[in-house]
Amino acid sequence: MPKINLLYVITKLELGGAQKQLLSLISNLDKKKYNIFLFTAGDGLLIPEASAIAGLILKKSKFLERSINPLKDILALVEIYCFIKKNRIQIVHTHSSKAGILGRLAAKLAKTPLVMHTVHGWSFNDYQPRGIHYFYVFLEKICAAFTNKIIVVSGFDQDKGLKNSIGEKNQYVLIRYGIDARSFQDAGRRNEARKFLGLTDADLAVGMVACFKPQKAPLDFIELASRIKRDFPDAKFVLVGDGGLRKRIIARIKQLNLDGQVILTGWHHDIPLILSGLDAFVLTSLWEGLPIAVLEAMAAGVALVATDTGGIGEVVINDKTGYLVKPQDISSMQNRLKGLLGSSQKRNEFVRQSREVIGREEFLLSSMLKNTTELYSNLWEESKNA
Repeated sequence: MPKINLLYVITKLELGGAQKQLLSLISNLDKKKYNIFLFTAGDGLLIPEASAIAGLILKKSKFLERSINPLKDILALVEIYCFIKKNRIQIVHTHSSKAGILGRLAAKLAKTPLVMHTVHGWSFNDYQPRGIHYFYVFLEKICAAFTNKIIVVSGFDQDKGLKNSIGEKNQYVLIRYGIDARSFQDAGRRNEARKFLGLTDADLAVGMVACFKPQKAPLDFIELASRIKRDFPDAKFVLVGDGGLRKRIIARIKQLNLDGQVILTGWHHDIPLILSGLDAFVLTSLWEGLPIAVLEAMAAGVALVATDTGGIGEVVINDKTGYLVKPQDISSMQNRLKGLLGSSQKRNEFVRQSREVIGREEFLLSSMLKNTTELYSNLWEESKNA
C-alpha cells in the first residue's frame, strides 16, 4: 500500500512537554506506513534532535514564531499551505496554540483530507485581558469546525473546551502523555546528580523544571525558596530552564540574599539525572494542560508539591501522591513543602503511591503511541469509505 503523507506542525521546538512528546511520537511511528514531515520555527533547542530522526523531513520556517506578528503570521500561513500542497499532505496534526490555528487554517485551505489538533493547554486562560481571552476562544471555535479530532491530554482540557463551545463532544479524544518511566528510575545516579549540582550529602534539594515565562510563575519559586530558607538554612533550590524572565529571577535572587542557595542550571537535556538528585519537586504554574514535568518527577520517585491547575489533579491526588495548593498561594505551598522536607517518611509514602499511578497503562509511552496510531488508522479508513 502507498504510504500516507503525515505533517506535524508545532510553533517552536523548545525544551517543553509538548515538543518532547511530539518527537517521541515521530521517532516511534512506522516509517513503512507514513512519510513524516515536521513544520516548525527556524530555531529551537530540540532542532538537532529532530534533525537526527531517521526518515523525518524537517521544514524550518522563515516566518513562524510564538509572538503575534500579523505580517509574519500571514506569511507563515501561506508557507504552510504551500508546503501541504507541494508534498500532497493527507493528514495534518497540529500541536501548540499558534501552530494549531495557522496549521489548521492552511490545511482547510489546502483541502487536506484529515486534520487533527492536540491541546497541550488551551491558548486562552484566566490571567489574560478579557478581549484577548475571547479572541482566542473565537479562533479555537472557528478551527474546531474543520478539525476531525481534538486530542486532549487531560479531562480538564476537554471540559474547558466544551464549556467554551469549542467543537462537539464526539470530536474529543483523551490521549495522555506517555513516558518511559524506567529511564527515570536509576537510583544509582543520585551521587552523580548531586555532584553535578554541587550538593553535599546533608543538603535538602528542592527543584523545578520549567520555562521562565509567566505561565510557570518561576518568581513564586524564588519567593518560596526565601521562606523555606528560614526553617531549612541548608536547603538548596534547583531551577532548570530558561526564558524571558531570567533577568528578573536573577535580580530577585540577589534581593532575597539567595546567592548560593538557588542553582540555575539553564536548559538541561538529561532531566532524569537532575531529578535523581532532588528530595522534593515543586511546580508553581498558574495554568496548565497536563505538565509532563509532574509525570517525570513522579516516575523519578520525587515527592512533589504542585499548584492545582489544569489536569494536575488528575494524577496528583492531594495528600496521597503529592500536595496540591492554589496557584499563587505561596503560604500554603510553604507549609506543605516544610512538611515534606521535615519527614522522609511522608516523602517515601508519596513516592510509593506516585509510582503506582504513573505505572498505569494510560501513562506508558507505548500506550500514547498505540492510541495515536490507531486514531490515524481508523480515521483514514473512514475517510476512504466516506
